Amino acid sequence: MKVLILYSSRDGQTQTIASYIAKQLSAEDSCEIKDLSQVGQIDLNQYQQVMIGASVRYGHFSPVLSKFVNKHVEQLNQMPSAFFAVNLTARKPEKRSPQTNAYVRKFLLSTPWQPTLCTVFAGALRYPRYRWIDRVMIQLIMRMTGGETDTSKEVEYTDWQQVSSFSQDFLALQYKK
Repeated sequence: MKVLILYSSRDGQTQTIASYIAKQLSAEDSCEIKDLSQVGQIDLNQYQQVMIGASVRYGHFSPVLSKFVNKHVEQLNQMPSAFFAVNLTARKPEKRSPQTNAYVRKFLLSTPWQPTLCTVFAGALRYPRYRWIDRVMIQLIMRMTGGETDTSKEVEYTDWQQVSSFSQDFLALQYKK
């Protein structure tokens, strides 16, 4: 089985999650991982399953996500596929499902792609790595939402057990045909 994992990452946590999933899947299948912004032309017919992960910044996914999905929607809807979103809102457990995460719900309602499997992971807060304006804006957002505001800190909110479970659920899709 050949699996493709595509990701769109702004600060690296989505890429880290995608790499973690790829390592888990590689034990069972041939797995390739690629940056969605650098994928260019790709033939999805060479893969049996596709997973796409994307991060949210200031309430939006990168435009490369919609561009790719719209270009390949027919193929994506004909094969087992999965989508995972990464955002800081999901640091709250009640915001970690596609139904309760506003960004994912909005994306799924606006796209013709119907992924077989979908989830939301909490991201990481990396204040020291942000540009000044991003640090100030994210601190303001965190203050308004009751999150960490100490700009000297880095906090990883990702639930790695949730990531492992999602990987196993994705792996199980190949047996449901």
